[in-house]
Amino acid sequence: MTSSSTPNQQETPWTLSSEQNRTFDHLAVEKFQMPSILLMENAGRGVAYFLNQKLDRGKVVLACGKGNNGGDGFVIARHLQLLGFEVKVYLWTEPEELKGDAATNFKIMEAAQISAEVGTSEAMFTAFEEDLKATDCVVDCLLGTGVKGAPRAPFDRVIELINAAETKTLAVDVPSGFNCDLGEAEGIAIQADWTCTFVAMKPGYLEPSAMKYCGEIEVISIGAPLLLVEEAQSWSEDPFEKASTGDL
Repeated sequence: MTSSSTPNQQETPWTLSSEQNRTFDHLAVEKFQMPSILLMENAGRGVAYFLNQKLDRGKVVLACGKGNNGGDGFVIARHLQLLGFEVKVYLWTEPEELKGDAATNFKIMEAAQISAEVGTSEAMFTAFEEDLKATDCVVDCLLGTGVKGAPRAPFDRVIELINAAETKTLAVDVPSGFNCDLGEAEGIAIQADWTCTFVAMKPGYLEPSAMKYCGEIEVISIGAPLLLVEEAQSWSEDPFEKASTGDL
C-alpha cells in the first residue's frame, strides 16, 4: 500500500473480506444515512484523482461490466474528463441490463457526452483492441469483489486483450478474475500495474501471489466513517445480503 495522498485516500492497517466490505457499505447507508450513489461517487472520484497523479493527462479507456464496479467506472470516466483526459468507455453489456446506481451514473455519463461503446459484438472487440494500442491506460471495471469463479464470456476475452496490451492497467477494487479473499486467480485474471481498492485492504492482497495481479495497491476512502470497519469485521455473514443490489 502506498503513502501518496489523494483527496479520498487513507492509510489503514485493517482488512475487510469481500463480504465484510458489502456489510460496511450497507451499514454506511443504514446507520449514517449516506446514499449509496454518494459512496459510488466518492469511490470513483478517488480513483480518478489517483490516476491523475500517475499520468500526465492523455487517453484512458475504461472496460466496464454491468454491476456496481461498472458504475464506479462511469464515475471515474466523468471525473477524468473533468481533469482533462481523453476518455472512452466500453460497456460489455447492453445499457438496459444496468440497475440502480450504475444505471443512473451511465445516464449522467451519457449526458456528459463521454464516448461509449456498448454490447458484445465482434466489431466492438475489434475497436477495443485498436483503442488499447493507442491509450495511455486501461481501467478494469469489469467484475467486483463479490464475483467468484473463473470469468465467463465476454469478460474472459476482454481480460485476455487487456493483459496482452502494452499499456498501463488500473484495476478498480479488485483485478477482475482475482479472488481478493483467497489471494488467487480462479482462471484468467487482470494483471494490473495499480489496484485502487475501497475502504480497506482485502485479505488476499496480503498474499505473495497478489503482486502479479494487483501491482501497486492504493486504499481509497468512500467517505464513510471508519468506525464502521470494526463493526463490519464482526459480521461473519452479511445481514443485508437479500437487500444487496450489486457489488461495489
